[in-house]
Amino acid sequence: MSRRVFVLICLLPAVFLPAVPLTGAQQAKKVPRIGYLSVTPAGPRPTREAFRQGLGDLGYVEGQSIIIEYRHAADRADRLPGLATELVGLKVDVIVAGGSQAVRAAQQATRSIPIVMTSSSDPVGTGFIASLARPGGNTTGLSLLSPELSGKRLELLKEVVAELSHVAVLWNPDDPPATLSLRETEAVAQALGVKLQSLEVRGPDDFESAFRATATGRAGALIILPAPIMSTHATRIAEFAVKSRLPAISFANEFPDAGGLMSYGANLPDVYRRAATYVDKILKGRKPADLPVEQPMKFEFIINLKAAKQIGLTVPPNVLARADKVIK
Repeated sequence: MSRRVFVLICLLPAVFLPAVPLTGAQQAKKVPRIGYLSVTPAGPRPTREAFRQGLGDLGYVEGQSIIIEYRHAADRADRLPGLATELVGLKVDVIVAGGSQAVRAAQQATRSIPIVMTSSSDPVGTGFIASLARPGGNTTGLSLLSPELSGKRLELLKEVVAELSHVAVLWNPDDPPATLSLRETEAVAQALGVKLQSLEVRGPDDFESAFRATATGRAGALIILPAPIMSTHATRIAEFAVKSRLPAISFANEFPDAGGLMSYGANLPDVYRRAATYVDKILKGRKPADLPVEQPMKFEFIINLKAAKQIGLTVPPNVLARADKVIK
């Protein structure tokens, strides 16, 4: 090749040459980042593990194809707004909010990042969404229908203890749907001729005073209204109820598993597992406003006969026959 031809080739415009990335490799694909916001303490929990399992069932591998940023308030709801703001600052793709207090904090922190509720008791009544079918805004997920079930739990207590006249109600007034659950319980109590004793628990330090108050209120049974703090301290509540020989019923299946007498409600681990499907849909382009909020299709009634024996209670056969699970 002559010198003149060689120089001419070198001076040809770059547009005629194939484009080659400067790095020599394709840009790495972005790994989705999920924010997990909860008022409960850090550490292993059935609901948390169920959510991770749900993601795994959909093909996600934590730390590889998906990253989860966990933020736990350790039973201090006042920390939730700051933790929600942290997640927004990390520019997560989705925020998974465990419980109504976490949903409220997440909504106050962002109106653009999608929010998936995992266990909100009454998202319409609390104003989190416009409707179950068309949530609107940036929030969707799962509802527990808890206010409607609180009265049913009191009815079950009355069936187990026919002469029941006074019932202590353990609830957290700072949890948005708690007031609705209490009203539902009060309506049924009036119909059954049962007097209720309100025991407010806003944090872990309130349990002891609440427990002591049951003696002065002549409580013959205990009902636990839905709130994350009640699930976290299920063992503590169960131990008190057995020690005080109080028939007790909760909304969470963790309660009889921890030694309590009864529970009636949705399977919480299953609800959290289902939340993973919402995360998957959103990551694939679906808008929260267009994803209907899912309600539980099945409610579990669980009885712990060991607890019944410890408090000297015989569960009527007709009630026992309706149980979905009996712990012996």
